[in-house]
Amino acid sequence: MRYETPAPPAELGEVDGLAYSLWLPEDDPWAGLVILHGAGSCKESHHDFARAARAAGLSAVCFDLRGHGASAGALDGHVLEDVATIAGLLGDVPLALRGSSMGGYLAILAAERLDARAAVAICPASADGLWRGLRGGQFDFRADVPSLEAFLASNDLDAVVERLALPLLLLHAEGDERVPVAHSRELARRAPDQRSELVVVPGGHHRSVQHDAELQGHALRWLRRVMSVR
Repeated sequence: MRYETPAPPAELGEVDGLAYSLWLPEDDPWAGLVILHGAGSCKESHHDFARAARAAGLSAVCFDLRGHGASAGALDGHVLEDVATIAGLLGDVPLALRGSSMGGYLAILAAERLDARAAVAICPASADGLWRGLRGGQFDFRADVPSLEAFLASNDLDAVVERLALPLLLLHAEGDERVPVAHSRELARRAPDQRSELVVVPGGHHRSVQHDAELQGHALRWLRRVMSVR
């Protein structure tokens, strides 16, 4: 029996000290997608979704946040500038963001700043939850703690979602042991765009949703649908 090795990314590189992997479809992409990992994770944890996005006709980029993986420096209050730098690798295409946990939190914040067309957030962390994890030594990554704490204090997710001028897809497992599903339910209640959607999966755990192939497909179909109309 023969097994095919999945095609690698089109490019592995570094920009401004940020290590990234770039995934390009065969034809011109209909959109570009920035994929953000969670606290203590790395870009490789989301390569399965990047491959699925590429197969669906998107260009996609994963990268290591500062303090993680192969990227330089420590995570700090300039993280949204880093997301913007990485988004620039996708060129002049409609933009969307997808993130998990801390990455979900950052995806929503960056979507507003970058004038994105849509955002997908998987079990998105709250600013308060991230602050408590940072103070409690729960995270295994390099951080400029004073700078990051100031950033979290200035970026409450509830307030950002209430003014978000784009559709938001929230995916959450009921059995999430780190971020309560009630957080996503509250964000969905606050989201003003009528195309926003909440998917709650029975059971599961904090990492189960991001690698579920059916939910990955749902997210890609949702992106195609909501990004077809400006």
